[in-house]
Amino acid sequence: MKLNKLALAAALALPASSVLACASCGCSLNTDIGTQGMGMSGGWTLDVRYDTLNQNKLWAGTKSISQNGVNAASPSAEVENFTQNNYLTASLDYNDGEKWGVTTILPYIMRTHSTFGSDDGISGPTNASNPSSNAYLSQASGIGDMKIIGRYFGFAEEKDWGFQFGVKLPTGNNSQTVVNNGGSLQGVDPGLQLGTGSTDVIIGAYKFGFIPATEDWGYFANIQYQATVKPTDVPVTIATLNAQNGVGSSYRPGNAANLNLGVNYQGFEKLVPTLQLNMLNKKVDSGTAADTLSTGGVLAYITPGALYNVTDTTQLYVNVQLPIYQNVNGFQLVPSFVASVGMRVHF
Repeated sequence: MKLNKLALAAALALPASSVLACASCGCSLNTDIGTQGMGMSGGWTLDVRYDTLNQNKLWAGTKSISQNGVNAASPSAEVENFTQNNYLTASLDYNDGEKWGVTTILPYIMRTHSTFGSDDGISGPTNASNPSSNAYLSQASGIGDMKIIGRYFGFAEEKDWGFQFGVKLPTGNNSQTVVNNGGSLQGVDPGLQLGTGSTDVIIGAYKFGFIPATEDWGYFANIQYQATVKPTDVPVTIATLNAQNGVGSSYRPGNAANLNLGVNYQGFEKLVPTLQLNMLNKKVDSGTAADTLSTGGVLAYITPGALYNVTDTTQLYVNVQLPIYQNVNGFQLVPSFVASVGMRVHF
């Protein structure tokens, strides 16, 4: 049935605000499958996805920049080396097949971060040849922040559009510390912790259907906004370390908006190719413990992908996000691509 084929095709992941430390961080593929057509039949769906991205390119505004370029532009600014992110995300979705559904999303994050630090007042501008005393290498793994997102799609008989409403909970650890290059203990940047410590609200809307005058081409679209409503200070252990260096303890992650547009071709029996345009606008982090220089920005990705229908209830999918526009605040690390593979089972 053509409508069911569309539901499977539209279920390919769409970006949304995820565990984002900065505008260019964090895989942003959305597993809220009900907003993309999978919510048309009642019951449960389990989605398990693996994402990988290596942020290893220094970027300023819309262009790449060298370490020496950062030093020249802002001698006191931090110069980062790389951030390797790997995510294993489980999503459990339920809907009644009539009007409403809910998705619970829980990521397991594996992250390695290296920075040459910022000017410590002793060694001068920092780079690979001259790391400061606050340079460090950190490694962390554990659960991130959980999302619970409900949706209502009872407005139309076709159930092809609806609204989202949900919350992000502070389930991820935000108290990681590390021994720096100078041998002292310091807190990992709050934007690089496994969790933000904040409670956020999420609202959105989605629509999917068939392109008029075509038989095999479908479309899907989603807009989503995530805003912090209950920020928290960094944990006491980190606040104490910050105070020793004249840094405060308040932290509020920047709000984020996503717009995602996609098409898919359903002329094959089992294979469904897709192409998406994914856009993210994230505001700068704020607070006395935040990096208020090098967070936030505007990103756009083109994302080819495919879904393969193994059975009527099981699908495999793959996506590769390729940046076509990156405009970041300050000096940030950006990836060359984001790769994702996953499996989805309806029961």
